[in-house]
Amino acid sequence: MKEIKLQDIAASCGCSITTVSRVINGQAKKYRIGARTAERVMAEVTASGYIPPFTAQSLRRGGSGMVGLLLPSIANPYFADMAGSIVPELYKNGYTAILMDTMEDETRLDEAARDLLLRRVEGIIAVPCGDKPQTLEQISREIPVVLVDRYYEHSPLSYVSTNNFKGGNDAARLLIEAGHKRIACIQGERDSMPNKERVNGYMQAMKDASLNDNIRVVGNEFSVQNGYLETKVLLNGSNRPTAIFALSNTILLGALRALRESPFSVPEDVSLVSFDDNMYMDYLTPPITRVSQPVENMAKLAVKILCDMLAQPDDRTANSQIRLMPTVILGDSVVRPK
Repeated sequence: MKEIKLQDIAASCGCSITTVSRVINGQAKKYRIGARTAERVMAEVTASGYIPPFTAQSLRRGGSGMVGLLLPSIANPYFADMAGSIVPELYKNGYTAILMDTMEDETRLDEAARDLLLRRVEGIIAVPCGDKPQTLEQISREIPVVLVDRYYEHSPLSYVSTNNFKGGNDAARLLIEAGHKRIACIQGERDSMPNKERVNGYMQAMKDASLNDNIRVVGNEFSVQNGYLETKVLLNGSNRPTAIFALSNTILLGALRALRESPFSVPEDVSLVSFDDNMYMDYLTPPITRVSQPVENMAKLAVKILCDMLAQPDDRTANSQIRLMPTVILGDSVVRPK
């Protein structure tokens, strides 16, 4: 991908480099640059993917005290919990968060990250989406970027995540040990690294139990609707599963709704296990067995890594890639199949 420079923006807009620079730096009014010109420049900056060269030295001289927080879905209770842990931790360290919802859209993620840079944030904490790290990697050469929960394969970006393979494997083994053979897995975003690892963990457990022919992975997003629609199809098929492994709490809620609209009950007819924890799961009927991620510890570690990078701006080569262990919380949603 060609690196866009200031002169490229100026040429596209028919402006001088000085005018473009003043608009980007928020000085359009000071230098009486017309509103239409300023809008044209900012539109070109967004469309081209231009990343201003804000150096660490300039940030130290006039740090904004702001950190960008990019989440794929604020409506998802899991990411709401994540934000609820990251924001106060940043505040303790003297930073205010600018929260942006990327709506599980890779293009939106790239645009939001560049927009945060234009707002002079000192660093970015992101739950990425998609599988293309180029924009965040490019931004990381200007300001610190730390990924949390999700990460990119073969990318040098720092991250804190869960051992999702183990979580998926533990959940599937729990169902297998309870006597289930027909276990369906409803997955989320297929490009998401945690999703891939959870699916791999499930598949490995099925293979270890010689249940290769029973492996069944369906779905395509971390949403209630995905859980609902896929469960509807599963329950109406000729080979109905005796257990469902939902790869997020939102998928679980959709699955529960579909089951309650069916003649089948939980757990007598269909056992359920979910990935992700939330206190409301103890108040469902029945309480749900789930794989819990250490959200608070992930949040604190991500903030610590970012603050350490901000404290040592000349050392951008060191990166931290950490995976924490999940735990299984037993509810009443798993029994032996009939």
